[in-house]
Amino acid sequence: MSTVGELVGTAGAEPAQGHTLLLDDQLCFALYAASRAVTARYRPLLEELGLTYPQYLVMLVLWEQDSISVRDLGAALQLESSTLSPLLKRLEAGGLLRRERRPDDERSVAIRLTEAGARLKERARTVPVDIGAAMGLTPEQHTLTQQLLRLLTANVSQG
Repeated sequence: MSTVGELVGTAGAEPAQGHTLLLDDQLCFALYAASRAVTARYRPLLEELGLTYPQYLVMLVLWEQDSISVRDLGAALQLESSTLSPLLKRLEAGGLLRRERRPDDERSVAIRLTEAGARLKERARTVPVDIGAAMGLTPEQHTLTQQLLRLLTANVSQG
């Protein structure tokens, strides 16, 4: 198996596929299909928690860092505030988080977990394990895939 370092060394080289208009030659379609398949696999696991996939992503950030500004949360998730605000409102209505004006900066809103939001973390602990098993990747393949996707994201984001 190639390492990321070996694969990164070929940046800018002509890809073997993708120069046709055949669907199966499109890397973008492979990414789209994989994303849909993985997200669909999450759905029943997250339904048990009362979360949608985007809400789960918000909760992951909050379980890692309990108090975060809306701006920093949006940056972490790569979401615009117009997309993030309805997610936060639904999670707040569900009793999982609360939004508070920051005392040091009234223009900034801090997001904090409620006790119910913090307790949900224990129930969610099996989700990554179940998804990992469904993916069927070795630890090395998982790491390589994650590194390649991050590289792809960074490269495409640079424009």
